Amino acid sequence: MILNLGKCAFGVFLGFMVSQRGIEANPEKIRAIIGMQPPRNSKELQRLTRCHAALNRFISQSINRSLLFFKILRKPFEWNEECEAAFQESEGYLMNTPLLNKVELGEPLYVYRASTTTILSSVLIRKDQKVQKPIYYTSRVL
Repeated sequence: MILNLGKCAFGVFLGFMVSQRGIEANPEKIRAIIGMQPPRNSKELQRLTRCHAALNRFISQSINRSLLFFKILRKPFEWNEECEAAFQESEGYLMNTPLLNKVELGEPLYVYRASTTTILSSVLIRKDQKVQKPIYYTSRVL
């Protein structure tokens, strides 16, 4: 991979920031979602799902949190109370996104998986003094 340094600020790559503390979501991307109004049509809903997809590495069980939005895209647009609740919950979660940790060479890593009939989620973690710290989240629709 070749990075165009003219398009990257130091420490900000592909939507996340690398610092001494760890890897964190770009605050501008989070503010973009938190500042959004609930979608009024399918174009705005597509924008919301793209923003969620850009941050899915930082969101535990991201597909569970946005699956309803993807289902609405397959049908004629209808925003209801269930959608509004999911939208508010996702905003609340994004206000406190976890800090992802860097991997230390040679340390053991652990994977936790969860699955339903339609979704497979996992998290890669490391242990730091008996505290489990996330490194990476994945979530896929089956």
